[in-house]
Amino acid sequence: MSSEKSKQPQSDHAEDNAFFPSEYSLGEFTSPVSDLSDADYPHPYKGGKKILVIAADERYLKTDTGALFSTGNHPVETLVPLYHLHAAGFEFEVATVSGQMAKFEYWAMPRQDPRIMPFFKQYQSLFKSPKKLADVVKDLSGDSDYAAVFIPGGHGALIGLPESDAVADTLRWAIHHDHVVISLCHGPAAFLALRNGENPLKGYSICAFPDATDKQTPDMGYMPGHLTWYFGEALKAMGMNIINDDIDGSVHQDRNLLTGDSPFAANALGQLAAKELLTRYTH
Repeated sequence: MSSEKSKQPQSDHAEDNAFFPSEYSLGEFTSPVSDLSDADYPHPYKGGKKILVIAADERYLKTDTGALFSTGNHPVETLVPLYHLHAAGFEFEVATVSGQMAKFEYWAMPRQDPRIMPFFKQYQSLFKSPKKLADVVKDLSGDSDYAAVFIPGGHGALIGLPESDAVADTLRWAIHHDHVVISLCHGPAAFLALRNGENPLKGYSICAFPDATDKQTPDMGYMPGHLTWYFGEALKAMGMNIINDDIDGSVHQDRNLLTGDSPFAANALGQLAAKELLTRYTH
């Protein structure tokens, strides 16, 4: 019997014609523990500023075959940066476009991680009962309680966020008031919400998951078909510059915009964000 792992996408029995990544893909791109490290901040922030997390609220992404990819936010891309920010003294709140619970790619959860899993369980209720982003926007002002906006990755960020007026309003508020915006992997697809109207991120450079890599994922059964559109192409068309063409854990800072290329960048992005915010709020 062959010991090679299958490259066939695995059925998600909760929905018709829906699929998780193949055994091969899970073996290559997920791990039972994260690479969380160097999350010790001896002089943490002690004020009241928080991180606003804009989470994905949709589970299924249609591919060009009609098959659905079972997605959401990638847990490592969400929880590792948040662990750093929390360790640095910043609490966080979660919002979704609909106000419905955040969705995670639970097939990528680092279930044996001794720090990430207790952290997730401690704050899981925030993801299950998030705020509605439009309601958050109504209360945004120059002296808001939010120090930063964090948009995690995972293919779930491709659904709804790029078309959301509330996402656009949040990003414009953050940039105009010199607050930090943090995102990685597919999370920057949310920046496409700025296409209609003023785009304060025009000319910015970012790291993001490359379109070229997305086009390869069906060959290994990561997704059950190709994407019907590619967010990198769309970001470039609206005047943004993607500086990476591979996924190697790269992070990048352009003014107050902090980005990373993939789950491999989650730890470094968390460190970068924590240090940037500590510099702003503890000196």
